[in-house]
Amino acid sequence: MSLDLLIPEFLEYLEIEKFCSPLTVRAYRRYLRRFYNWLTENSSITKPEDINLDLIRRYRLYLAHMHTRNGAQLKRVSQSYHIIALRSFLRYLLVQRDTVTLSPDKIELPKQSSRSVSFLDSGQVKRLLNSPQISNRIGLRDRAILETLFSTGLRVSELVSLNRDHIDLKRQEFGVRGKGNKLRVVFLSDTAAQWIRRYLQSRQDHFQPLFIRYSGRVHTARNGEKMRLTARSIQKIVIKYTKRCGLPIKVSPHTLRHSFATDLLMGGADIRSVQEMLGHESIRTTQVYTHVTNRHLKEVHKAFHSRM
Repeated sequence: MSLDLLIPEFLEYLEIEKFCSPLTVRAYRRYLRRFYNWLTENSSITKPEDINLDLIRRYRLYLAHMHTRNGAQLKRVSQSYHIIALRSFLRYLLVQRDTVTLSPDKIELPKQSSRSVSFLDSGQVKRLLNSPQISNRIGLRDRAILETLFSTGLRVSELVSLNRDHIDLKRQEFGVRGKGNKLRVVFLSDTAAQWIRRYLQSRQDHFQPLFIRYSGRVHTARNGEKMRLTARSIQKIVIKYTKRCGLPIKVSPHTLRHSFATDLLMGGADIRSVQEMLGHESIRTTQVYTHVTNRHLKEVHKAFHSRM
């Protein structure tokens, strides 16, 4: 069976069997389409049994020399995503279809530099949360959004998917389905619960989405599904208030997720608990925060470093 037929089959497997999100499936489609296009332009290979290490080496060289539309070189992390998608595809062929092809274990991932984590300190968080003007429903909504992001550490995709009936304001907690269809419980602070409650009390509609837009045409069909804010809208809201309160760094919804994790660890939370609250499958993903939050090392430095 040729690769141009196997790739769509693999994408269907990700969606149906692995419960991958539409965004994940779309990303894998893009990465594998790039590989297939390169393959057809640079070789006569059409079948999985003809894929070999020399071919993969040439493809990786192509990615390393590739430039984006704005002329920038393809980032190393983006190169890794392409190789991860290709390895997953090859593993699917070997394990799920018993198809002879190159073992994915023979393909090493590019070595990554340490991730840097951007987060806000307590003073910056306070400035950002206090920046919306709460005299109108848009300001109340935006304050509730910012408070929820910082209180829960939600990904922006998780935030926009929330419905009103998902939130238990009495218990100040709710369940969320994250990456890999993984369920977890997240918790609202007293302040976040208070602002969500005030925002909902200001609404005069019965639309299902928790956070809705107030511009453009009103669509009442399907319980107001088309009124739901998008991830891009949330990003714009965060940028708007970052500029308004004069923060000197670039802030995104994910920065508030980083700030949530950092605040917990600096407060003494154990990393396993933070892993659960963030919905990380691997503890290694959560460990990216420890180099900026290791209180013990800071105390050692303060106690023993020369004061000369």
